[in-house]
Amino acid sequence: MRAIAISTSQAGVAERPAPEVSLFRLYTLRVAYLIVAGGLGVFVWPAVIRHTNEFAAAHGVQVAMLAGLGAIAALGLRYPLQMLPLLLFEVAWKAIYLLAFAYPAWSAHQVTPTIAEDIKAVSMVVILLPLIPWRYAFTHYVLNHGARWR
Repeated sequence: MRAIAISTSQAGVAERPAPEVSLFRLYTLRVAYLIVAGGLGVFVWPAVIRHTNEFAAAHGVQVAMLAGLGAIAALGLRYPLQMLPLLLFEVAWKAIYLLAFAYPAWSAHQVTPTIAEDIKAVSMVVILLPLIPWRYAFTHYVLNHGARWR
């Protein structure tokens, strides 16, 4: 019979050991970060570097948030597991957009060319889905106890 080791964090809370992530999975995670950082670098950073005041007023907040997301995603190349919440955020916000905004517009036959372009860009999240180590994420973020509150 094999014993299951349970580690204890600094706060004294027992944690389930996260499943081992293979070197191959670490490299697939790095590919995911490269896709996010590279894609946002190519498509968003030019608007950060060169823009009009009108563009800044209309889109500055969104573009700045996406540029920051892309810049931080580059850290995932070095720290693939530590930066996993960033990829989970990327999947979450895109899923929310597709379900709460794009699907209702599509089902009401009200998809404009702008919405269609957004749907096309956001749907690229499917590329990330097989690259994320979901078993590790579930064990690490759902099954383990969180940090203590006091």
